[in-house]
Amino acid sequence: MGLTMNRAEADAMLRSTGWLALVPPTFADEVLRRSILASFGPNEAMFRFGDPPGGIYGLVSGALTVNSAPPDAVPQLIHLGLQGAWTGEGSFMTGQPRRGELRALSPVQMMHLPLAEMERLAGNDVRAAKAFGTITVLGVDVLIRVIHDLQKRDADKRIAAVVHRLAGVPTQAIPLSQTELGIMANASRKQVNAALQRFAASGWLAKGTGYRAVSVIDPRALRAFSEEE
Repeated sequence: MGLTMNRAEADAMLRSTGWLALVPPTFADEVLRRSILASFGPNEAMFRFGDPPGGIYGLVSGALTVNSAPPDAVPQLIHLGLQGAWTGEGSFMTGQPRRGELRALSPVQMMHLPLAEMERLAGNDVRAAKAFGTITVLGVDVLIRVIHDLQKRDADKRIAAVVHRLAGVPTQAIPLSQTELGIMANASRKQVNAALQRFAASGWLAKGTGYRAVSVIDPRALRAFSEEE
């Protein structure tokens, strides 16, 4: 679980990691000056599908789930939040309600830029819309990886790909159950259990891993296996 940060530490981390590291420093300074550092408890939602339009959130510490689905379906777990990642820009871009759900998996700290502040920034700086749009591009990159992982025909390779993709989560271990990993990899719990045991035997995961969390030792080996023809 990520360590709790004070405001100065949170600002410094967000400036150096993820979206804010890609925008002009003066714009990053304005985003942080107008943002609020907030805490959420386990299973608490920052927003849910269909909620009124709102601002963006950046993950400072802890772990959270990103859940989404088409409008007529129940949101499903598709990814875990990575430290420094921001999301929620859809409402700013479209003026429409929330299209997904962001929920704390553990105690988390989030940096929140309200929608009204996003609009003020856009009114004062012509570069703001482009900068906020970069969040969408980064999100599309993640979705392309999700699709790529799910297109693998072999269940073990799908599971390896998902575990590798989540290995960057800022926690000591990936805080998901075998059932939850199965949802993300389109595999049964039995398939996940067997795959994790094989990966641990190969030295890619810690021994005894996989009941409520997965500890990755060799992410490169997982990636190489998942991409084998």
